[in-house]
Amino acid sequence: MQRLRRTLNVALLAAGLLSTPAVHAQWLTDPNRDWREAEAPPPPGWRAERLVPFVPSVHSELRFGVDADSVTLGPDGVIRYVIVAHSASGAVNAWYEGLRCATGQVKTYAHWNPGPPGQWQPHPNPTWRNLGGEFASRPAVALARGGFCDGATPNGRPADMVRALRQHRTLDR
Repeated sequence: MQRLRRTLNVALLAAGLLSTPAVHAQWLTDPNRDWREAEAPPPPGWRAERLVPFVPSVHSELRFGVDADSVTLGPDGVIRYVIVAHSASGAVNAWYEGLRCATGQVKTYAHWNPGPPGQWQPHPNPTWRNLGGEFASRPAVALARGGFCDGATPNGRPADMVRALRQHRTLDR
């Protein structure tokens, strides 16, 4: 009987005829509800000669690259990396981020302050943001589509991700 009631509630919910928050919480639970983020390691140093270039948008005047040696895959499934943007005038911005393929989210842990001396500044309130929409997440979208994610899962080991990115540079048109 309970199985029949559950099936009926799911069917009514899917049809939009039953939509109380309690029903949503009871029947449609987040499959990642038990996920916990591991502590992010400190931002790694980066070097311009290790940057793998990629294009997050053909409309961007900035040149982007990800430091190949900075790409890691944590036990929590988060891909962490350093991304660097160069302007035509020579300005350099860098940030240390985490990408969750399972949820399509990105988190910025720190920004590079070119100095002198050059050093990382922790982000005051790192939070997970959905990919897409805002300009700030376009590089992360490009990395996810360009080789870091295979659908909702990381695309193998970090070396596999970097290799896929090298083969797929122009991403978002």
